[in-house]
Amino acid sequence: MPNELNKLKELVRKEERRQRETISLIPSENFASKEVREAMGSVLTNKYSEGYPGKRYYPGNANYDEIEKLCQELALKVFKLPPKEWSANVQPYSGSPANLAVLMALAKPGDTIMGMKLASGGHLTHGHKVSATGIIFKSVQYGVGEDGLIDYEDVEKKAILYRPKVIICGSTAYPRKIDFEKFSKIAKKVGAYLLADISHIAGLIASGEHESCFPWCDVAMFTTHKNFRGPRGAVIISKSDLIDQINRAVFPGLQGGPHNNQILAKAIAMAQALGPKYKKEQKQVARNAKVLSEELKNFGYNLYTGGTDNHLMLVDLSKSGIDAIWAEKQLESVGILANRNSLPNDDKPFHPSGIRIGTPSATARGMKEKEMKKIAQFIDRALKSPAPFVDGGLSKNITCPKSLISSQKVRDPGKIREEVKKLAEKFVFTD
Repeated sequence: MPNELNKLKELVRKEERRQRETISLIPSENFASKEVREAMGSVLTNKYSEGYPGKRYYPGNANYDEIEKLCQELALKVFKLPPKEWSANVQPYSGSPANLAVLMALAKPGDTIMGMKLASGGHLTHGHKVSATGIIFKSVQYGVGEDGLIDYEDVEKKAILYRPKVIICGSTAYPRKIDFEKFSKIAKKVGAYLLADISHIAGLIASGEHESCFPWCDVAMFTTHKNFRGPRGAVIISKSDLIDQINRAVFPGLQGGPHNNQILAKAIAMAQALGPKYKKEQKQVARNAKVLSEELKNFGYNLYTGGTDNHLMLVDLSKSGIDAIWAEKQLESVGILANRNSLPNDDKPFHPSGIRIGTPSATARGMKEKEMKKIAQFIDRALKSPAPFVDGGLSKNITCPKSLISSQKVRDPGKIREEVKKLAEKFVFTD
């Protein structure tokens, strides 16, 4: 066993080094604070506490009850919600089971739900056929128009035609602001519940950088590890008259004992989100996204919808001749992480034409506008090199089109990688 333990410790050290020397632009990734990480490794992991505060199935939960109640209170406080009207369930292990729990609470198997198409920016758990949400429920999906923006007329027409029990608004790859008021009016017209999945924008909403969903939705779900910058996990906030249904769907419907160390970490992240430092950082996330998107456009890249209103952008490579799989691997080889992503006109989801880029992780390290301009240069230099920097894999035999290769001398991949590493190590996350 000692050899295996040493190997595991070495792998953790390698991962620490990788995070220190690379720059993640994956919108769903972020850096949790030291206090959050310590909570995840605390003694709270040792206890079972099935049930809810005051109604547990095991003894010895007095401290856990207080922690969970405080976490519930903080969840409402972060979004300035009155506790008489709203309630929170902080037990969901992650976003996917949380979305399923909400749907199971508000609809019956076989009922119709409506969510955003995957290729338009929606999530698997918004009714996609390979997800339990699309298997248990009948799913109708709305999309975007030719401009890449949500087609609210299409949403309304489909809602009237199919009369869904739940309408899901929110996305995983949509670079523009969501009009929750329009969704609310549509949901009310057909008697549907409105679920706002704000996993990607919870931090922006908490800091006032995005319109709040809470004046308009019946239930909201958000993951605590993306833009919110907490531990991996999720929270459901619902109108108080729905919380009993939500609670039963989470436990015993889908989960057993909650992860108490995770709930403590969520509470810490929420307390941090109430401070001025957090709000300043979220504003910088939005500013950085604006600068990075404009710089990429200046280099000639086509951004889906023309830019961004939040923390992420989609680079449309469909007319560039650049393969998105190759682009992802190319960027990774120089130390920049950005994931390939489907766009609405893609007919092959496993061979998409988009690259999804976001700024939360880089911003958490302290990077600002100046660094965004450097990162845009790194991306451009890497993608306009005439040969891939990596060996084999999905990128094999896929090269950049000659039309995009600069007339200047060929870029040295080793030089780009060293420059990326130098910038990354200048902004090592130490919070």
